Amino acid sequence: MSYHTLLFDVRDGVAFITINRPDKLNALNDEVMRELGLAAERVATEAEIRGVILTGAGPKAFVAGADIGDLAKQGPFDGKARAQRGQAVLRRLETCGKPVIAAVNGFALGGGCELAMACHIRLASENAKFGQPEVKLGIAPGYGGTQRLPRLVGKGVALQLILTGEMIDAPEAYRIGLVNRVVPGDALLAESEKMLRGILAMGPLAVRLAMEAVDQGVEMSLDEGLLLEANHFGLLAATQDMKEGLTAFLEKRSAKFQGR
Repeated sequence: MSYHTLLFDVRDGVAFITINRPDKLNALNDEVMRELGLAAERVATEAEIRGVILTGAGPKAFVAGADIGDLAKQGPFDGKARAQRGQAVLRRLETCGKPVIAAVNGFALGGGCELAMACHIRLASENAKFGQPEVKLGIAPGYGGTQRLPRLVGKGVALQLILTGEMIDAPEAYRIGLVNRVVPGDALLAESEKMLRGILAMGPLAVRLAMEAVDQGVEMSLDEGLLLEANHFGLLAATQDMKEGLTAFLEKRSAKFQGR
């Protein structure tokens, strides 16, 4: 499959997806979102792909936001439809069942910050910047920012960032829990791949069900979440991967998981 606004390369089970509009700071226009949706579906359904690293082209931006030219033309019905399309794309990526790491190499603003938050883990270069500046344009976040940001950093900090539209640097994003790690820019992709391949060395069914338990459980009561966790724990007890993992531990060797 060919893309006009993305680079999509699969190497040894890892899909490297790059938003490729460096002249526009990788802004999310309608075509990018459409192709990102196709890419997310491909990730979810192709067995060859076991994990994803998502980044932006060029030295300045991960994704600097939505394409303002598109937003300027929308009316209320268009706006709602655009938001729902974008939310569906990000949610498909978030629930693809495979670990997705955002390698944030520069500006991650507006839709870019929302895209990064839809990934499971976020690594940021030292020069990365984050923010939800939509209020400065008379709009509010539309691709999940009002929902994922408070879940990651807490209600008070999320409201501060959303209502002031302020931009924060990578160390501050790490301090508040928005990113998992800050690394030198020239090591960003290598560190992201190192982390992802470490995850891929684990039991794939265990990784998938653990992600599902966290994603669904955060919306449940504690008792409901604990039941979900117990159900997943029981399901994994019936797998060959569990038997292999425990046997390998007892035999003091590396496990050879098969995903079954």
